[in-house]
Amino acid sequence: MENSFGESLRTFRTEKGLSQQGLAEKLFVDRSSIASWETGRRVPDATLIARIADALNINVAVLLSAAENNIEVPNVIIVDDEKIVLAGGFPVLEKVMPKASITGFTKPSEALEFARNNRVSLAFLDIEMGKTNGIDLCKQLLQINANTNVIFLTAYADYSFDAWKTGASGFILKPLTASAVKEQLSLLRYPIRGVVN
Repeated sequence: MENSFGESLRTFRTEKGLSQQGLAEKLFVDRSSIASWETGRRVPDATLIARIADALNINVAVLLSAAENNIEVPNVIIVDDEKIVLAGGFPVLEKVMPKASITGFTKPSEALEFARNNRVSLAFLDIEMGKTNGIDLCKQLLQINANTNVIFLTAYADYSFDAWKTGASGFILKPLTASAVKEQLSLLRYPIRGVVN
């Protein structure tokens, strides 16, 4: 994949005589973030791109255009302690979001470990999962990345009030259907570009 965003960022940064550390300090991010962007491992979101353009005193449209060539494949997770729900949910999510990377987990601890190592754009969470419930898992995921969209899955509508208090984007009653997923995707707090079929 062409790394036009990273190359553009490196070029503009060096033209301004800034080190990666110098730019990181202007943006209030870690130097490793700048390195990740310049090597193409990650692409910052539009808000951060605007801050980068301001820090480098360049037109934001130039960086946004370069970022179009490096759109990250969004990570979507589904967490449910019942394997049959995962097996039924996967085809639905793959059909609705063919450009997303979808990973399923039966253990909340494994989902958290994944989220610590990968930027999760969207999480579908069962509410009742043994020791760790989906509401607690939601809070932990949002501590890792406040911009993760969370949609709760449950067979019980009674949980909806507690679910909304977590800052979740939505709520789907089981079973998971394509129409319900599409409806919730249109209501996300942090829209994900280019994933809907």
